[in-house]
Amino acid sequence: MTGNQKFEACLHSVSYAGVWPGQARLTLESFLDKAAELGYGSVILMAKRPHLSLLDYGRERRLRLREEMAARGLRCAVIAGYNNFSGDAEHPEIPQREIQLQHIGGLCRAARDLGAPVVRVFTAYEHPSWPAHTLAGTLREAAAMAADCGVTLGVQNHHDWASHYLTLRDLLEEVDHPNCRACFDAWTPALQGDDLAEAARVMAQWTVHTTAADYQRRPRFRYNPAQVNFEARTAAVQAVSMGRGMIDYRTFLRVLGEGGYRGVVAYEMCSPLLGGGSEENLDRKAREFREWLTA
Repeated sequence: MTGNQKFEACLHSVSYAGVWPGQARLTLESFLDKAAELGYGSVILMAKRPHLSLLDYGRERRLRLREEMAARGLRCAVIAGYNNFSGDAEHPEIPQREIQLQHIGGLCRAARDLGAPVVRVFTAYEHPSWPAHTLAGTLREAAAMAADCGVTLGVQNHHDWASHYLTLRDLLEEVDHPNCRACFDAWTPALQGDDLAEAARVMAQWTVHTTAADYQRRPRFRYNPAQVNFEARTAAVQAVSMGRGMIDYRTFLRVLGEGGYRGVVAYEMCSPLLGGGSEENLDRKAREFREWLTA
């Protein structure tokens, strides 16, 4: 579907984690069975309960998990971390930066044990008490931890600071560490109205992983009785099957590939999905993604 470049399909465990109302919730082991049954060869593991929480998976259990994945024909492509460097910024006496870095260090050790080359991290929610100028130094320190474990941090352009691709590019240049790269996804520039081809061209050299999900816009209005009319509001987006939404993934992946990207393409069902959250519907969408990616 991307010319001469073919990508391997990967499945994100958040897709079966019960994180949105009505979504089926599987244990980590049941998710691995599911991924193998659906024909996937690699997975992303959500690094929090009900999946790969560091509180539940110490080193010995992680090493056993790696063997269990291999027995299913699976490998771990990414450990998906959940961090926020501006957390509790209104209380500067609490060493939140150190707490966050300690957690990321644990994720890097988990990735080493599981054979995952990438640890996905976030940046920070904007906060009036958080000094954004400290972010590059914090990520540089985290990248050094990653290097010690033989893994790479992938900063995702998600819903937090540096979500825009040019800001993310600038941030990575400031961090200036070979073990700090991007988990660059198409949905953010698509929702922000950017040219996907240009965004992919700029970010291809930085990208170590990409995750996909497709959406359709749903216009929203509020009725104003004084005007006997409707006032437009920000449109909502509805998650749908891959290839049936508004995001031009064919162009995005083609340009990433032309820029040298050779990683997997992961599928995630992390928000309410058209058709609901039953296990049957999740399975259907996961199969459709593999078919779409390999078509």
